Amino acid sequence: MAGHSKWANIQHRKGRQDAARSKMFSKLAKEITVAAKMGDPDPDKNPRLRLAVKEAKKVSVPKDVIDRAIKKSQAGDAENYDEIRYEGYGNNGVAVIVEAMTDNRNRTASTVRSTFTKFGGNLAETGSVSFMFDRKGAVSYKVEAGDADTIMMAAIEAGAEDVESDEDGHVIYCADTDLHAVSTALEAELGESESAKLIWKPQTNSELDLEGAQKLMKLIDALEDDDDVQTVTTNAEFSDEVMAQL
Repeated sequence: MAGHSKWANIQHRKGRQDAARSKMFSKLAKEITVAAKMGDPDPDKNPRLRLAVKEAKKVSVPKDVIDRAIKKSQAGDAENYDEIRYEGYGNNGVAVIVEAMTDNRNRTASTVRSTFTKFGGNLAETGSVSFMFDRKGAVSYKVEAGDADTIMMAAIEAGAEDVESDEDGHVIYCADTDLHAVSTALEAELGESESAKLIWKPQTNSELDLEGAQKLMKLIDALEDDDDVQTVTTNAEFSDEVMAQL
């Protein structure tokens, strides 16, 4: 089983402003609406919706916002969103995957492309970057859930593939198609998880110094500021010293 890697820190930065929090709520609500529209509006019967609701609750999205997003999916005038993946490179050749939901492909593609260019990167063809990542399910638990051995045994029993444990907690990885089954089995053994979602896990990491990390963060922040962008993932890795200064 692998040791903890710093790439996840990019997606789990602390201290986001209220405006960013509001934008995050909006994006999670969009995911809930799309998940409910594609399947059953009951989270217990719709694994994707169940995971979307879990993520929303994790960041304290109000219950009425979640309920409205589900009801919106059943309305006849609900928007139709296309799910699109963009791939490109940031500064220092860092690989970047951008996942978006949009009702206007041309608008989103133009915005994403210009953002890459503005911050020293470039948009590439689909498939030119994703081959350097593995699509995985990731289930996160706090340190209090158990020691490394306890989590490892629970993960093996649940059918997971890998576990990373450190002072910040535990991340259990599984095949993307097994996320619902594995997360359900883990919850039966360990209790409610902190998070359960699909991710792009880098096969190798690209370490950046402080200057490179600061440039990359500007690109990520600009991409995430787009209402159509749901997630941004990179294969960047930062040392503890660089993380402390970001």
